[in-house]
Amino acid sequence: MSLYDALRPLLFRMDAESAHHFALGALETAPAPFLRLAFGAAPALPREVAGLRFPNPVGLAAGMDKNAVALPAWEALGFGFVEVGTITARAQPGNPRPRLFRYPELGALINRMGFNNDGADAVAARLAHLKSSGHWPRIPVGVNLGKSKVTELADAPADYLHSYRALLPFGDYFVINVSSPNTPGLRELQEKDALAGIVRTLRDHDAAKPLFVKIAPDLTAPQLDAILELTAAENLSGLIATNTTLDHSVIPAGRDETGGLSGTPLRDRANEVLRHLRAGTDRPIIASGGIMDGPAARERLAAGASLVQVYTGFVYRGPGLLREITKEVGQN
Repeated sequence: MSLYDALRPLLFRMDAESAHHFALGALETAPAPFLRLAFGAAPALPREVAGLRFPNPVGLAAGMDKNAVALPAWEALGFGFVEVGTITARAQPGNPRPRLFRYPELGALINRMGFNNDGADAVAARLAHLKSSGHWPRIPVGVNLGKSKVTELADAPADYLHSYRALLPFGDYFVINVSSPNTPGLRELQEKDALAGIVRTLRDHDAAKPLFVKIAPDLTAPQLDAILELTAAENLSGLIATNTTLDHSVIPAGRDETGGLSGTPLRDRANEVLRHLRAGTDRPIIASGGIMDGPAARERLAAGASLVQVYTGFVYRGPGLLREITKEVGQN
């Protein structure tokens, strides 16, 4: 039995968000050598994507470490990269609790967090302190950017730019998140002209860092094709597919909650989106959504993903999931 297997019953007796904060607090304070000893090193499976070297293809998706408080721990646990955020220009509390719900029998979560975070300037100060301390991780760090809830859609480019400027010294790559279902109107920014305005604003400020766009699984084929056209026209580094879904058809009657669904029920649709995108571009695609075990990760990489990210799988499986994925991928 792994350490996580022993701790999971305690964590799952808490409500989902309290367990999240408890685990994050433990990782923030745990010494990296202890984590390496407790969970073991992940096998080295290096890949180069978008000009960055990844020690293995398994990353932590945005949403787990919104405020970048535990970066050394993610490296110590064996992740090949970590994506912090979503971070907005203004600090915001997010939606009222409860806002995170488990469905263990489905291997699923629903969240309506609403981009709760400390704001770009506060996170930048935290990252500056970490960098000066000498404990900066040796794995790539991605920064996921979202729109502040109070910002009008027409002002979104300037809102994203504020965060981009503040965090530019710290991210190895950046992600424009226009696909969360939990900020009113945000998904409208996936439309080609609106998204192009954000991309150009960030590129005009600094075009040196790889820039990705994270998309929803609920887009139609024509909408995906428009994203592909924009990817080529604006020279995006790549795409992240996918965010959570609004399709809750698998949730039992009487137990549904508003928000984005993640985990096992998302697997098939996320694969469909990945295959559609891969047929239309040779740029890197980071696969996310429904990667709960080694075969699911191998499936995504075989379908053309450059890297994979986990979130819900990590909640249910813990660090053992990383070892399972790297072993599965390393054997194929």
